[in-house]
Amino acid sequence: MITQDYLLLCLGMGLVTYLPRWAPLVALSRRSLPRWLEEWLDLIPAAILSALILPALVTAGEPRQLSPWNKDLLVAVPVFLFALRTRSLGGTVVLGMTLYWLAGQVLG
Repeated sequence: MITQDYLLLCLGMGLVTYLPRWAPLVALSRRSLPRWLEEWLDLIPAAILSALILPALVTAGEPRQLSPWNKDLLVAVPVFLFALRTRSLGGTVVLGMTLYWLAGQVLG
């Protein structure tokens, strides 16, 4: 009985997760969107990523307080500038990992 309940629960969670993704894909796949909407939709991933990363970069401690000299922020700024200038994903990852390691060695 419990196994059947878990199976129904997993199927329900999968359905609830899948439907909101499938419905817009099917509804919009054969239509052309206005240019302004496509441009707006292109900005969503960058906005979400920024909203997730920025608080961790500019705050530290518990409770979290503004920390402009945070080690993560000191590493993120040159890596961001490198990525912006070169647009190289591999180079950005290598530079970021190297600088983060160096910051850990120097700043503790």
